[in-house]
Amino acid sequence: MFYEIKDNKILINIKAQPNSSKNKIAGLYGDSLKINIKAPAVEGAANKELIKFVSKLFKVSKSDITLKGESSKRKQLILPLNDKIREFIESIK
Repeated sequence: MFYEIKDNKILINIKAQPNSSKNKIAGLYGDSLKINIKAPAVEGAANKELIKFVSKLFKVSKSDITLKGESSKRKQLILPLNDKIREFIESIK
């Protein structure tokens, strides 16, 4: 399972793919959600772009998103659960 719901928050396991042609959800990758990010993995640029992309996608404030595993390709995003996220989870199952 690529996500876990706890206390009205969702923890999403991410496989980040920096240096991609565009920001997009690439689908499931094992027990993670693969996300392509345009920015290179230099000085946190890809992490910032990842948070910005997820923020817009799920209509969540950037300050409400927590990122764990900043220097790893496998990361964990923690964000408040909302209807957009619930719809996304249903669509990807």
